[in-house]
Amino acid sequence: MTISLALYQPDIPQNAGTLMRLGACLNIEVHLIHPTGFLFSQKAFRRAGMDYLDRVDLKEHNSFEAFNAWRQVQEKRLVLLTTKSSERHADAKFTSDDILMVGRESAGVPDQVADASDLNVRIPMRQDTRSLNVAIAGAIVLSEAARQTNLWADLV
Repeated sequence: MTISLALYQPDIPQNAGTLMRLGACLNIEVHLIHPTGFLFSQKAFRRAGMDYLDRVDLKEHNSFEAFNAWRQVQEKRLVLLTTKSSERHADAKFTSDDILMVGRESAGVPDQVADASDLNVRIPMRQDTRSLNVAIAGAIVLSEAARQTNLWADLV
């Protein structure tokens, strides 16, 4: 088992594409939780230059409820990346069963989704800034989780 990424109702196709490419390159599952804020189709992503789509292990879920039921059966821990957490990502202890979730670019996640997560982490940043791009945030936290779980050992 290895860490996974989850995209909660993404708004911006370029960010979703960047995270799916990251998943393909690192050989990790990417979970896309619908609805998206854009027309989602493999054909549309290929036209946009997302040539890694056939290499990503993409799992689509019709809703957060469907995703959450699936991950509970799989006994996977949900780690939410959020600016509202007091726990720094570098202080968290990650496991290979974790699913790292990023929220919508426009609104994050609703309280019910945050409440369903097992761990909330944030990336430290300057106080006079609001947030990072979700693709950048996902890559930063994934890198720390990969370091802790030795994901890098399986890659060249």
